[in-house]
Amino acid sequence: MVRRVTATRYVTPLREGGSLPAIVEADDDGLYVVKFRGAGQGPKVLVAELICGELARALGLPIPELVFIDIDPALGRNEPDREIQDLLSASAGLNLAVDFLPGALAFDPVATRTLDRRLASLIVWFDAFITNVDRTPRNTNLLWWHRQLFLIDHGASLYMHYTWQDYQQRARNPFSRIRDHVLLPIATELETADRELTSRITPELLWNIVANVPEEWLVDHRFPSVEAHRAAYVEYLGLRLTAPRAFVQEAIDARERL
Repeated sequence: MVRRVTATRYVTPLREGGSLPAIVEADDDGLYVVKFRGAGQGPKVLVAELICGELARALGLPIPELVFIDIDPALGRNEPDREIQDLLSASAGLNLAVDFLPGALAFDPVATRTLDRRLASLIVWFDAFITNVDRTPRNTNLLWWHRQLFLIDHGASLYMHYTWQDYQQRARNPFSRIRDHVLLPIATELETADRELTSRITPELLWNIVANVPEEWLVDHRFPSVEAHRAAYVEYLGLRLTAPRAFVQEAIDARERL
């Protein structure tokens, strides 16, 4: 289960993020990086972040804790920046946050050669599976903290849910953007990663994860009900696991072309 906390203090915006995330203190005395529901791309970013982040955790990949966080629009009443005030007002209610890792360092692509090849292969497979376009040398979305690598920021994944057009067919497509993955050069165990992770992603696991998505984030006129919307996520991810998995072969071929 994903814990739920309440924001008590807006600490500082993180302006390097396009959606203006922020460090916020909560009523458990923890600090969190909040992804706001009222940001430009809306709740679909939070849905992707939640589904992919909790799936990564279930598979044993290193990811900071995700929590639901309640935002009171009054939280920004003392903020001089009108953009921040408007964002907090538009995000009143339930949002998503990730545990803040104080002192964490951004992963340097130069250090790739020192990373465990098995872990690199698992991460590359996972990102190809969830169609994550955002783990490149330019923007690795990987952090070092206490000598451990952590995966962050999966909001750009599952991008098919912006249209849901032909999603059953698209689920079987390769993922050509994997060629840009920062860890691809050392992902030498992709076949092993494929066997290991595919066997662990069951329909029950997918349903348990998708069931965590708050109902108010699943608003899409394409579906007759929230349950139908949830079922579409489970179906899409399940179809991506159907053999032959084109996204796996695409990753293997891309690495061989390096």
